[in-house]
Amino acid sequence: MPPIDFCHIPVSIIKRSAGRSAVAAAAYRSGTKLTNEWDGMTHDYTRKGGIVHAEIMLPAHAPPEFADRSTLWNSVEQIEKARDSQLAREI
Repeated sequence: MPPIDFCHIPVSIIKRSAGRSAVAAAAYRSGTKLTNEWDGMTHDYTRKGGIVHAEIMLPAHAPPEFADRSTLWNSVEQIEKARDSQLAREI
């Protein structure tokens, strides 16, 4: 019998109620420094190694200012007002 390969792809929700931030997650994933306008915290992951490529891919109809990581994720934080907001998904 041939070996069977399994693929595990964890998916989680970035929830404000869990103390998480979409801006902080974006800074971590991209290895950049971003300031969260929602709570004023600066997340600096510029010394994090292992980032080979970071890119924002937008659909054709998206506003071009969302190509800036800070603008994109701070907009997400601002549009969601509730304390228990689900801001993004990590895949």
